[in-house]
Amino acid sequence: MKELTILLPCLNEAETIVQCINRARKLLDNYNIDGEILVSDNGSTDGSQAISKKLGARVVECPVRGYGAALQFGIEKAEGKFILIGDADDSYHFDEAFPMIQKLREGYDICMGTRLKGKIMKNAMPFLNRYLGTPVITAVGRIFFKVDLSDYNCGMRAFRKDKLLELNLVTTGMEWASEMIIKSRLAGLKMTEVPITLYKDGRSRPPHLKRWRDGWRHLRFMLLHSPKWLFTIPGIMMMVIGIIGEILLMPGVLKVGNVNFDVHTLIVMAVLIILGVQIMFTGIFATLYAHIRGILPEDKKYTDFIRKFTLEKVLIFCLILFTFGLAGFLYTLWEWYRVNFAELNYQVTMRQLIPSLTLIAVSVQGMFNGFMLSLLFLKTRK
Repeated sequence: MKELTILLPCLNEAETIVQCINRARKLLDNYNIDGEILVSDNGSTDGSQAISKKLGARVVECPVRGYGAALQFGIEKAEGKFILIGDADDSYHFDEAFPMIQKLREGYDICMGTRLKGKIMKNAMPFLNRYLGTPVITAVGRIFFKVDLSDYNCGMRAFRKDKLLELNLVTTGMEWASEMIIKSRLAGLKMTEVPITLYKDGRSRPPHLKRWRDGWRHLRFMLLHSPKWLFTIPGIMMMVIGIIGEILLMPGVLKVGNVNFDVHTLIVMAVLIILGVQIMFTGIFATLYAHIRGILPEDKKYTDFIRKFTLEKVLIFCLILFTFGLAGFLYTLWEWYRVNFAELNYQVTMRQLIPSLTLIAVSVQGMFNGFMLSLLFLKTRK
């Protein structure tokens, strides 16, 4: 087995593939590294394959289109213990990547390049990508997954082949870059980063990257792998705001400056509570499902905590809520009966009726969600 494979995903890169392969060869020669240059072609029609072979690179044909697909296919075909990847547009200079190889030799599983702590040459990165897209994706990754990296989207990365294959990466598009980091973090791989220089790419045509589409795909992947931030936390926040709002509005009109918050706002608070409860339960279901299916590593503390809420406990709690809600509803109905079903003062009546109906709705939600939760914990042979 060779020590290093320098992997280039390629789709019609005839303009720049020569410079990239020459720089990769320079890295191997200058530091006396036993390695290979591998081009994972993704259906080029401009002769990129022939150019690569002529320069001594090994070329494999990836049958599935997409940036991630080309990289994953190349990783599977690589002969190196370590793999260094970078775009084939000459924006990353492989001959400057030796510090990343050193990190792998020191025992790290993954070494990321960071453009934001390194140097970005003039016109090398669009303004929105540099000051909005990359920082936002990186910040979300840090908050959601606690990955201490400064540049989630950097295309130059080095890693151990065996460790990466164990992650079973499945995405085929640009979001592969986020999937790699997220699953590496969840698997407990040892990661670090080194500053690099990003150069203006040498192509005369626009890049394959679609800023808004690919940015959304990165964000979507992160959200789907963090049910806590996608469901549970927003649900709890909505529920807490709704409960506090109802408590403040039940005694009477709430005046804040020149603004009066009345029963109309009370209805909004009730909706927030009902939505919040359901979204919170969805977060619990999504988290447990992700653990069961192996999408996320099992969190025994979380599972043990949720197991404490047995079906019987949930049903008893919901029946108590239902009883209070029904009592409030019947009291309002009785008050209406006492005035011979005449017109009522809505400001008084609605302050009784809305919280009562909210309790009834939440209790019914809780009962059915309790059964769903119990279903997820049913023992199976598998």
